[in-house]
Amino acid sequence: MPRDSASEILPDQLLKAYTLGYFPMGRKRADPSVVWVLPDLRGVLLLDDARAPKKLKRLVAREPFEVRINTAFHEVLLGCAEPAPGREETWINDPIEEVYCELHRLGFAHSVECWKDGALVGGLYGVAIGGAFCGESMFSRVDNASKVAMVHLIARLKLGGFRMLDTQFYTEHLSQFGVEEMPNEDYQGLLAEAINLDADFLHAPAQLSTTSVLQSITQTS
Repeated sequence: MPRDSASEILPDQLLKAYTLGYFPMGRKRADPSVVWVLPDLRGVLLLDDARAPKKLKRLVAREPFEVRINTAFHEVLLGCAEPAPGREETWINDPIEEVYCELHRLGFAHSVECWKDGALVGGLYGVAIGGAFCGESMFSRVDNASKVAMVHLIARLKLGGFRMLDTQFYTEHLSQFGVEEMPNEDYQGLLAEAINLDADFLHAPAQLSTTSVLQSITQTS
């Protein structure tokens, strides 16, 4: 259910939209207009059901990346906006870039980053409201970087008392983490409960131990 909007997005406007289930998308990087989206079917991970394949957990255990949080938020957002095979255009336009960077400065938006040899090689970002984390986008410049960032995000959310991770849409890729698709009506009920919880993205240490990350995720075959 898209709705058109003027190009400027205010932080309070965006936070209010999240509490109603809406999120913004641009049509193209160079197009300043914004569409507000409320999907009929939503991708949601209930954190108690979070899981990861055995192969991915083995990769995380090898610590292939240095995982940081909130040290390069803007760079992560720009990484998510980079062209990729099969996705030459991005929905992250200037108004979206500006408002999410402002939400980061205000303490609502966060990034999980994978670094290797001093270079940012992947990561993700999203917005925390109460016990809901609204994931926005992820990227990888090397194999598996976004997957490792996702596992660390899930662990951090569970340790911080969050109830749900909103992935906006369901994909087969996200299903490996336990993401399910649900009607908007069911999503709205979960969202209303989650945003009133007292959760804290920064509750856990900035660098989680690999042991605590692995213990937070149920293993699948």
